[in-house]
Amino acid sequence: MKTVEMPKMGDTMEEGKILRWIKKEGDEVKRGESVAEVETDKVNIEIESFASGVLRKILVPEGESAPIGAGIALIGSPDEPLPDSSSGNGSAKAIATKDADQAASATAGNGSMLNEARSDYRASQTSVQSPPEASSQERIFISPIARRIAEEHHLDYSHIEGTGPNGRIIKLDIEAALAKEQEAAAALTPTQVPILETGLATVEAAEATEVPLTAMRRTIAKRLSQSMQTAPHFYVTSVIDTGKLADLRRQINEYAQNVPDPVKVSFNDLIVKAVATALVHMPQVNVSFAEDRLIMKKQVHIGMAVTLEQGLIVPVIRNADQRSVLAIARESQRLAELARTGKLRPEDFSGGTFTVSNLGMFEVESFTAVINPPESAILAVGSITPTPVVVDGQVVVRDRMKVTLSSDHRAIDGVIAARFLQEVKRLLEEPFGLLL
Repeated sequence: MKTVEMPKMGDTMEEGKILRWIKKEGDEVKRGESVAEVETDKVNIEIESFASGVLRKILVPEGESAPIGAGIALIGSPDEPLPDSSSGNGSAKAIATKDADQAASATAGNGSMLNEARSDYRASQTSVQSPPEASSQERIFISPIARRIAEEHHLDYSHIEGTGPNGRIIKLDIEAALAKEQEAAAALTPTQVPILETGLATVEAAEATEVPLTAMRRTIAKRLSQSMQTAPHFYVTSVIDTGKLADLRRQINEYAQNVPDPVKVSFNDLIVKAVATALVHMPQVNVSFAEDRLIMKKQVHIGMAVTLEQGLIVPVIRNADQRSVLAIARESQRLAELARTGKLRPEDFSGGTFTVSNLGMFEVESFTAVINPPESAILAVGSITPTPVVVDGQVVVRDRMKVTLSSDHRAIDGVIAARFLQEVKRLLEEPFGLLL
């Protein structure tokens, strides 16, 4: 009997949610066939079976989540008996496993606490463990993730009957209690409309709608909050004359329409090429901060921020410094289309060393972007705007673009950031060098 495990599909992924089972119990499965669609913190993706046989049992039903490495289904021969451990509620087992894993990962910085968390979970699975002894103040056994959810919703869990091992309160129990509270709130009369606590003000529930966060939005909130809290950001802004850049783009596109694989080059493609070239000239910016050392990246992988309805994702153009402008244009279009259709693979959005975030198409003059960890810098690009400037003592109108570099001061000094932005400006104002 082979176990289908929740695979790791990205550096930041901790768990996956089963959106739908493509194969059902009793269906024949071939190695390499898709068996389920999973929602991760970045994309929705189909996972493939690494074994052939019959899908004997689904351990994690649709709508439930499981941590990386947890069993989500069993594949075997049609007459092969199921192991005893597969009976019962598979989803509850997977969630109990996830609770213990998350408790362990939360204490990863402390070896003794990590071992204690793992030992606690293993002990809870043994059939010989006796129920906890009552004391003068009875201890409540609740998993860390269940406690966190209860505290976030101000839920008193002291009277909840746990369904986990030895009566332990798990995530399912808390979610069931919260669902009952919501049902009770819906039955209130108009004079008893519940109040939502927003953190800034209180509003009647009838005047607002609560929208649950997607896995992607939760990850965005977690990673960007972490970035702002841990990385001391500072910002350097430059104004770039784009007259020659526009002329070069027009000439490239005239040429690119007559090649075997026609492509249209955007301003952003040229900016990505300029940034990649600048990083080769100044590798001090192509780094990650690692507490007691700096990690100098040998490859130049440029992430480009793409906005989707459910959030933000950053596909990565690998080895951008070694690609031609046309190759960058083709790759950026390919990645953007995969992002919009939800078909990005983990390798498409991981491993970036620097990010470009462009809001120029939305007529944004300038903005500051939050660094995408573990990178140490991100370039925010504004719109190209006709601007009156003084040239040779005369006021003329030129197309100009503001760019702002956000840098992690732990890894990059102000002078380095300024010199890097100066190099980007030079490459974009004299862009013919991007073709050499």
